[in-house]
Amino acid sequence: MDSQTSQSAQASHESQPPHTFQVDLRGLVDLLSHHLYSSPKVYLRELLQNAVDAITARRAEQPDAPARVRLYTDPADSAGPAALRVEDTGVGLTESDVHSLLATIGRSSKRADGLQEARSDFLGQFGIGLLACFVVAERIRVVSRSAREPGAPPVEWTASDDGSYTVRTLPDEARPEPGTTVHLVARADAGEWLAGQRVLALARDFGSLLPYDVRVGEETVTDLPAPWDRPHPSPATRRVALARHCHDTFGFTPLDSIELNVPLAGIRGVAYVLPAAVSPAQRATHRVHLKGMLLTERAEQLLPGWAFFVRCVLDTDSLRPTASRESLYEDETLAAVREALGERIRSWLTGLAAGDPERLAAFLSVHHLGVKSLARHDKDMLRTMLPWLPFETTDGQLSLEEFALRHPVVHFTRTVEEYRQVAPIASAQGVGVVNGGYTYDSELVEALPSVRPGTVVAELDADTVTAHLDAVDAAQELALSGFLAAARAKLDPLGCDVVLRAFHPVSVPALHLDDRAARHEQARAEAEAQADDLWAGILGSLRGSAPRARLVLNHLNPLIRRIASLRDPELIGTATESLYGQALLMAQRPLRPADSALLNRAFIGLLEWATHGESANGEDGHR
Repeated sequence: MDSQTSQSAQASHESQPPHTFQVDLRGLVDLLSHHLYSSPKVYLRELLQNAVDAITARRAEQPDAPARVRLYTDPADSAGPAALRVEDTGVGLTESDVHSLLATIGRSSKRADGLQEARSDFLGQFGIGLLACFVVAERIRVVSRSAREPGAPPVEWTASDDGSYTVRTLPDEARPEPGTTVHLVARADAGEWLAGQRVLALARDFGSLLPYDVRVGEETVTDLPAPWDRPHPSPATRRVALARHCHDTFGFTPLDSIELNVPLAGIRGVAYVLPAAVSPAQRATHRVHLKGMLLTERAEQLLPGWAFFVRCVLDTDSLRPTASRESLYEDETLAAVREALGERIRSWLTGLAAGDPERLAAFLSVHHLGVKSLARHDKDMLRTMLPWLPFETTDGQLSLEEFALRHPVVHFTRTVEEYRQVAPIASAQGVGVVNGGYTYDSELVEALPSVRPGTVVAELDADTVTAHLDAVDAAQELALSGFLAAARAKLDPLGCDVVLRAFHPVSVPALHLDDRAARHEQARAEAEAQADDLWAGILGSLRGSAPRARLVLNHLNPLIRRIASLRDPELIGTATESLYGQALLMAQRPLRPADSALLNRAFIGLLEWATHGESANGEDGHR
């Protein structure tokens, strides 16, 4: 393309007028109702929000201006559909305001000239609030008179859900005083949302903490001061009142309540401790008010993840809402508030530890998991909770502090399976073991030396347990070498060694020991058996000196002594498989297919041996 053509094309492009986006209001209403807002009920929050913000704006200029919001409902009848009227004594709108604000989606009066510096005082920021009313209304009529221009006449704005609107001025008597009245006419399928009792319930739910006089008809909506700010004659009556509030709000009676007061972050509220344990994976939801208006009942990111044992109700003037005003915007302020609220809960816990051990014990009996989650990241909390947090040990339910005082070495297992294998035997040998298989427990045991200097912590593995069992006299073991060789040959394909030891309790004939490394090797061997030649070679090269499980036979047990005297290799093999299977069952280990097959084979083998012996005895008697 030559330069002249290029310049001509550019000139043509520059001469085209800009275009304006067209908005399909019906489509936008559908988008709001199905995607931005969780429920049609938010329409009432938006109406209350606009009224409260209008009053706030007027009072910024006229501190003594009246502060009233009134809602009136008209039920559906033969004369027409249900309707709602909302009146406020706010700053009002001029005709120019109506065109620029009500008819322009996304433009908020909170951004208007003269109010920019006061935006933090308003609930709404996005300029889409009134549009939400189309979720339940087919027509919206707004009559408003400006407090800023006393001589300006009232103005009426009427809009339909098809996107059309009209504006006209009205005589003074249509709205003698400054403020705004919003009239809604219900959609055919949404009349229930404008019914009197529904409007009252929603208004109380959203607006109970609003700072102005809000009523539905003659019914008062606001209920101030907030439950956590009300004076009480004693701490006991305060706890009773908060417990009642918790039950009314969340449906449960709390174990305790925790004051949440963070003045620098503009936070006031209370956290209620759940009366029953919950999973750490369960998302905790909290009730958050923004400058008195209910923002959300499902604030999930308000508290640190470890504080899953409480439910909060609070009011804030610092946190930012999302566009739907149904959740919180994740930013640095929210992160700081989350840390500050977490610190309040920490302080409550340390206060219980210092001055109310009975309440702390009652709390930990239900929610020790939450405190363990906190303690694994907070050394001060771990140090504070050491005398209180319960752990399963071979000495019973003990704190790590008490267990460490009893045992010079704090042995622990990483899984519940390993603990079940070794706990009875280790306890009989005087070896203390902590079950670290439950959530967070092994991490806390390993962190013990950092808050209790001098404590020795060691993971208990098969070698450690075997080392604590008494060795058998060398001459006795040599006499049983034939039996041991036959037993080892039988279990070698299963990746299990056989050793002979003397230990208590005598009633235990055999002990199956392995650890995670042994199980990993066992899984590798199974994979090798199923692999093709190439992979079998690769997996085989990884074997090296990998640890193996072991079956420890108890030389003190009478049954082992009798089995060790057998001379029939086949019978020795069957007996060894039986002992192996019984030891697996005692350890409560999940059985692999090979283990199940072995148990069946050993059981049938013993039946055949027993019935063969009975048959032989019968024949001898007959002869």
